Amino acid sequence: MMKLFSAHSNKSMWSCNWFLIVMLCLCAVGASAVGQAVDEPNKSDEKADASGALVGSTVVAKIGDYTITREELEQRVLREIYPNDYDSTGEETPSVDARPVLLDMLAEKAMMMEGREKGYLKSEQIRTSVKRFVDRRLINLLFQKHVEAHEDQIAPTEDEIKQKMLADPNTTRGKAESAIRRVKQTRVMNRYYSEIYRKSKVNKRKENFPKIVEIHQRLMTKPKKPRKVNFIRNWQVREEMTHAEKNIPLVEFEGGKVTAYDWFNALSDIVPPRRPRNLNTVTGVEQLLDRALSGPLLVAEAKSLGLDRDEEFLKQVRDYEDRTALGQVRSAKMKETKEPTPEEILAYFNQHKEEFMTGRNLKVDQIWCKDLDEAKKIRAELDAGNDFNSVKEKYVPDEKQSKPYFTYPGSEGMFWKALFAGEPNDVLGPLKGFQNQKVQWRIVKIIEKNPGKPREYSENMDGQIKSRITSKRNEAVLEKYNEELLKKYTHQIYADKIKGIDPLNIP
Repeated sequence: MMKLFSAHSNKSMWSCNWFLIVMLCLCAVGASAVGQAVDEPNKSDEKADASGALVGSTVVAKIGDYTITREELEQRVLREIYPNDYDSTGEETPSVDARPVLLDMLAEKAMMMEGREKGYLKSEQIRTSVKRFVDRRLINLLFQKHVEAHEDQIAPTEDEIKQKMLADPNTTRGKAESAIRRVKQTRVMNRYYSEIYRKSKVNKRKENFPKIVEIHQRLMTKPKKPRKVNFIRNWQVREEMTHAEKNIPLVEFEGGKVTAYDWFNALSDIVPPRRPRNLNTVTGVEQLLDRALSGPLLVAEAKSLGLDRDEEFLKQVRDYEDRTALGQVRSAKMKETKEPTPEEILAYFNQHKEEFMTGRNLKVDQIWCKDLDEAKKIRAELDAGNDFNSVKEKYVPDEKQSKPYFTYPGSEGMFWKALFAGEPNDVLGPLKGFQNQKVQWRIVKIIEKNPGKPREYSENMDGQIKSRITSKRNEAVLEKYNEELLKKYTHQIYADKIKGIDPLNIP
């Protein structure tokens, strides 16, 4: 965020591409009672609550103040069976059972609660990350609100569109409108930022700029821990600056301030090759400060308008904190996983050689069908002797036709076994498959079949083998931990509401 603006003095104008700013801002982006799960009927669909469940959604489980809806469970079950590109075996999933998946989801919520309880969100690194997310979301909300309020000044007129298209005969109407809007949005936001800057009564504490030069030089040339790169690392800002240094004020304005810590975090946001080369001077410090100042000014403006109390914003912040807490708890728990020994690595390879085969694939052509009835109809026409390509052209519009392609175990997942049973020139189906992240019916023609070749063990495979062993051990550690957490945190499962969930049950 700190890179996005350029304000060079108290009288300077903000200069940036509003559209890019919005896109960059968008990209940034418990209870302790011991108890067992209680299966009970859900007498009514829940309204939106602290967990953000949608109004009218069917709640299938609760833990603490979190809820899980049927829609969320259905999506998760589908994700669980979706192909894994790293799977080289194409093992078939034995069944699709919603309850174990729901228990995993509840365990994740319990980890979020555990993470908050253990204070994982209180570390300086996490607080900085959360603040960066909050600031970016607030700036985005501020932009949206201001642009919507000035839509009459931003909307392209017919004359402007015509002039734009006349100036560039190769442009389309849509591109012309977008280009005009971007220019107008930039003008509107330029004026808005200048207004914010003026009313904020910005006061630069220039007497402190030399201190920043000294701190920067120290972090660059005298790191306390070995550093292999020639630029300041994020951990240095957190660990090697004293509390007093972090709080050195560089700018004060109505509604907030910018400190040395903010300045160095702004520096950390810049890709090292693009960091300024003149930060050993007071002028360089001030120039970067001007870039760092725009974010806090806009955040202060957003808060003055009450945007930090917006319900959707608060939900986004909580979701971000939850994801962060979940990641921290998982990482901490997986540190318990023992690294495999060389003997275990070799033994695993000898017992799972099929996972390391090379060149196993199929070249296929296929016809995706809207339902089973259409799939059966297409199959009947093919069985009657009609050409595959002719039938494909009949049922699939030109713009939706796909060319023959190679597919692999990891691309097909649970459907690989049925495909690999075919031989060249075989037509298989109706078969199920994954298209656009959902299960659909298809008719498949096998063009080529490559059974693959086994590999001989070599030491350069150790990393790949070790990764597979570690992954399975992590899963075992987390599975045991999930059981412990679900005993610690009281939760409810509404068993009657999860019946019939099966993404493979398609018409």
